Amino acid sequence: MAEEEGEEKKGKGGLVKIILFAVGGLVLIGVGLGVGWLVFAGGQPDPSEEIETIIERKMAEAEAAKAAEADNGTPEKISKDTPEQEQFVTIYHEFPGTFTTNLQGSRRMLQLGIGVSTQYDDTVMQRVEDHQLALRSVILNVMSEYTEEDVKGMDGRERLAAALRVAINEKLMLLEQFGGIEEVHFTSFVMQ
Repeated sequence: MAEEEGEEKKGKGGLVKIILFAVGGLVLIGVGLGVGWLVFAGGQPDPSEEIETIIERKMAEAEAAKAAEADNGTPEKISKDTPEQEQFVTIYHEFPGTFTTNLQGSRRMLQLGIGVSTQYDDTVMQRVEDHQLALRSVILNVMSEYTEEDVKGMDGRERLAAALRVAINEKLMLLEQFGGIEEVHFTSFVMQ
C-alpha cells in the first residue's frame, strides 16, 4: 500500500511540474512579446511619415530659394536645345594578329596591329573579312616600302596609314568594285 501512495505522489508531482513549466514558458513568451512591442513598435514613428516630412521640407526650401532668386533679379538659367544632326555609325574591323616586315634599307623591323573603319554598311567589313588574305599581302607590301626615317614621328605614321588606306581600297576595288575603307588605325606600332 505504501508503494501505491508513493506512485500517486510521483504521478501528481510530475504532472504539476509539467504544468508549471508550460505556464512559465507561456509567461516568458508573453513578456518577450510585450517588451519587443514596446521597444520596436510602440516608441518609433512610421518611416514613411518621416520621408514625407523630409520631402515636404525640401520642397518648401526649394520654393523659398526660387522666390529669393526672383527677388534678387538673378537671371534664370535656360539650356539650349541640341541640334538634331544625322550621324552615321562608324564600324571597325581589326585584322587578327600583327603584321611584321623589314623596313627598306634597314636591319630594323616594323610590327603593326591594324584596324580599319568605315561609315558605310556592314557589307564593306564583310568584304574585308572575305578578302583578308589578299589585303594582308597588300598591307605587307606597303609596309616594306617604307624606311626607318619614313615611319618616325606622328607625320610618318599618318602617311603610312594613308598609304595603307589607299592600297586597301584599290585592292577592294579590283575584287569587289567598291573600296569603302575610310580610316586605317594602328592598334600597335613597334619598331625593333
